[in-house]
Amino acid sequence: MSKASIFWINGPVVKARGSRDFMMNEMVRVGNSRLIGEVVDLDQDTLTIQVYEGTRGLQTEELVEGTGRLLSAYLGPGLIGGVFDGIERPLDRLAQAYGDYVTRGVELFPLEEGRKWRVEVLKREGDSVSPGEVYARIQETSMIEHRLLVPPQVKGEVVEARPNGEYRVSDNILLIRNGEQEIPLRLYQEWPVRLPRPIKNRIPPSLPLITGQRVIDFFFPLAKGGAAAIPGGFGTGKTVTQHQLAKWSDADLIVYIGCGERGNEMTQVLEEFPQLVDPRTGKALMERTVLVANTSNMPVSAREASIYTGITIAEYFRDMGYHVALMADSTSRWAEALRELSGRMEEMPAEEGFPAYLTSRLSEFYERAGRAETLAGKEGSVTIIGAVSPPGGDFSEPVTQHTREFVRCFWALDRNLAYSRHYPSVNWLTSYSEFVEDLADWFENEVDTSWNQLRTEAMALLNEDDRLQQVIKLVGEDVLPDEQRLVVEVGRLLKTGFLQQNSFSLTDSFCSLQKQFQMIDLILYFYRRARELISLGMAISEIKRGAVYPKLLRMKEDIPAAQLEELGKLREEVEKFFDELAQRYGEGVRHAG
Repeated sequence: MSKASIFWINGPVVKARGSRDFMMNEMVRVGNSRLIGEVVDLDQDTLTIQVYEGTRGLQTEELVEGTGRLLSAYLGPGLIGGVFDGIERPLDRLAQAYGDYVTRGVELFPLEEGRKWRVEVLKREGDSVSPGEVYARIQETSMIEHRLLVPPQVKGEVVEARPNGEYRVSDNILLIRNGEQEIPLRLYQEWPVRLPRPIKNRIPPSLPLITGQRVIDFFFPLAKGGAAAIPGGFGTGKTVTQHQLAKWSDADLIVYIGCGERGNEMTQVLEEFPQLVDPRTGKALMERTVLVANTSNMPVSAREASIYTGITIAEYFRDMGYHVALMADSTSRWAEALRELSGRMEEMPAEEGFPAYLTSRLSEFYERAGRAETLAGKEGSVTIIGAVSPPGGDFSEPVTQHTREFVRCFWALDRNLAYSRHYPSVNWLTSYSEFVEDLADWFENEVDTSWNQLRTEAMALLNEDDRLQQVIKLVGEDVLPDEQRLVVEVGRLLKTGFLQQNSFSLTDSFCSLQKQFQMIDLILYFYRRARELISLGMAISEIKRGAVYPKLLRMKEDIPAAQLEELGKLREEVEKFFDELAQRYGEGVRHAG
């Protein structure tokens, strides 16, 4: 066992010397308290360690002991529904064993060693196995079948196989012979968290992640396997937006990383998620959720590791053939941890004090998103949705700017919208999605052929409304001609009646794609019919005087998803209203179907 003596301590960063036998990213035990750490720099016999626990009381001359293994995640049954810290220690079982405050130097196996799982073994003696192949199955929850995978580096012939039955995670299920080497396969495997799990091929993005949030699905869609950023200042709704996506998205599995967020926010997640019901199945949402909690009062270096722990767990379930959505809240706190650790290691700072390798670390993280063909030939994906918390809401700061380089979906939250109680506060003028063209065929084939045409028309109206709002601030709305006042009124319909969505509403918290399409189609139909009448000289006040305008504003709440036929009736009512108005202005009004 390699050992070195501590000679320098600076917060979570420790230096030791005395051995050349350590390796980069090796897990080590630091000092008499046996704190958990990782080697981050080697210089001959001097090593630099970032410690994942508080270093108070640590003294020079205490020893650092190597473990011979990299910082790794344990992947197996028992992850789903679990709550782990940044280095995958199970917080619920730590609390049971050591109380509410985690004792330093303690380590618990992430998976429940004493629990028995009902295992269906798919391989028998004489069968050959290849990397990534499923060799056994466990029904871990009512929603998720846990598929035990042959590790990526293992292949050979099965020389021993256990029968179907109940086994603990440490029990050997198969014995594989590869040449003269014999490799046992258990219910779990280890994987270094900083190393992406291998895949066979990347698949181009062509399937949307359906979220039920109109501003996202209709205007700024995200593909499965894509990467998105949610930047926003304090109070703009980043966390609530991610909660909505975790609850309503059609991903098979959710990995939620609370990275450096306030303790009370993470407590709310830990209290609420176990009580939430999955709207798709009626089962508990935790039956398809893994939580990684590393709050702002936890050791800063563990915050840096939590991102890698979460993405490794997500890749593991992707390799089983699942579509996984990973929520990182927030990558700014992760970047701040990098900055603090870099400063303590006395590295040369770059812009705003962040380390020069901030860009490469962000790219390493977001590049692990993707839709892929797994080693076993299945299809799975990891979709990354990272919240960014720029100080003062300044999107020109380094973390936000560098994040934009590696994501294709940018949902910019606006402070003015949030303070006016418009949620989700996604600014439709500064946000964008580069997946629109990739997903165009899917929406036209699965929803309606005019989906993209209506999106373009609605976005043009929103942009024109924004231009007119600047004029209104200078001279007032009354001086505008009725054609432009109509654009302003329809803009209000789009912003209040379509884009605004109440996450606490039983009716409007989720909106299906069919309802989204019918709503936007109805609003634009109203606009086209009204524009024709105004061009014939009718005053806009006549159009607003009817009952249909307020009904369009309220249809998101008044018409549940299960009663979409009511939207058809509302359209008939709008048609009748305009037909009656048209009769007053002669036969020259052409029907705007």
